Amino acid sequence: MAPNDSVETNGGTRGAAAGRRKAARYIVPVTVAGVAAATIGLVPALASTGDPDLPKITAQQLIEKIAASDTQQLSGTVKISTDLGIPSLGGLAGSFVQGDTGSAKGDSTADPQTKMTELASGTHTLRVAADGPDKQRVSILENAAEYSLIHNGDQVWAYDSGTNQAYHATEDGSGKESGHSTRAPEGVPTTPKALAEQVLKAAGPTTSVTVDGTAQVAGRDAYKLLIKPRQSGSTIGSVTVAVDAKTGVPLKFTLLPSSGGKAVVDAGFTKVDFAKPAASSFTFTPPKGAEVTEADDAKAQRKTDGAGGLGMFPGAEGLGAGGQGSKDTKVIGEGWNAIAEIRTPGGTGLPTKASGDVPAEAQQFLDSLGDKVSGKFGSGTVFKTRLVNALMTEDGTVYVGAVTSDALVKAADNAA
Repeated sequence: MAPNDSVETNGGTRGAAAGRRKAARYIVPVTVAGVAAATIGLVPALASTGDPDLPKITAQQLIEKIAASDTQQLSGTVKISTDLGIPSLGGLAGSFVQGDTGSAKGDSTADPQTKMTELASGTHTLRVAADGPDKQRVSILENAAEYSLIHNGDQVWAYDSGTNQAYHATEDGSGKESGHSTRAPEGVPTTPKALAEQVLKAAGPTTSVTVDGTAQVAGRDAYKLLIKPRQSGSTIGSVTVAVDAKTGVPLKFTLLPSSGGKAVVDAGFTKVDFAKPAASSFTFTPPKGAEVTEADDAKAQRKTDGAGGLGMFPGAEGLGAGGQGSKDTKVIGEGWNAIAEIRTPGGTGLPTKASGDVPAEAQQFLDSLGDKVSGKFGSGTVFKTRLVNALMTEDGTVYVGAVTSDALVKAADNAA
């Protein structure tokens, strides 16, 4: 196979569909941005300092190099940026997606379920470190504060220096505490490697994978793996992964939309070191006076709040019922064009002024968020980002995927 010949990977379609179902469970019109974040989970483009002359390699060999990489120790700085074409929601995105209510109801600002999802919008600088599967640290650097999430053995700590609040959990040996993940929320990758793994798992016969030259990232020589949909109708134009030529570790991840323009997701190392990080990187003791929230208390608070942040919107309380594997959710199509169909409890659509569910000002806000569409299915509203689009019909059915508005309407018509 020539260096730039394409290669198809098999068996990933099912994983892609499952990921979209998981993301789709959180749909509500005003939080489409949050869904996009959960689906893709995650920086200004990092300038290349030249194209190094490296030995030729095929796409299959490069994929195998990524899979075979046994690098477990590294530290560095990652720049990460997400541009969905909508205003940054900051912490609200995490509240909407995870169903949390934020510190207004007493939740800790250090809770990873809320804080880490802020990576779903805007530009952020992260410091990362890893020493095997049991020791990781991610720190989000802010103007006047720092947020850190530290995993060391069965202990997980998170700390927000801006509020002097800490969060603590003890894992049960499977990476979970009381049935909930105590690490960064699923769907919120924090490194180029995690992002690349998500895309490669989803790759199948509908995917073209080629080697697209070389680059230099964070001072290291890298190959560029280019991943593109073979199907039309996807909002994803291409994904490029810069892979370290020596270690096989992905150093940079760039997702471009099919509509053109700047990257939707761009994440890459600006500095990276594959030496063993200092042991102190993974130790944490709450500072004097810090308010510490235990994971059990945070879990109990979320149960009390029910739909959490979604509850402020009429009819949103039951939207989480159509979760992964639910009889109320099914997947239409495959590969890059997979669309999740969710039947909302009660079969109710958007609240309207006419129904008396929302005041005129709220109705105007809802109307401004989407485009009215109609077809065999009746009528509905499409809510759009540069990546994930969602159609909610008048009977309360939701169609969501990384596809165009036309594809959503077609799916709804076929299901009518």
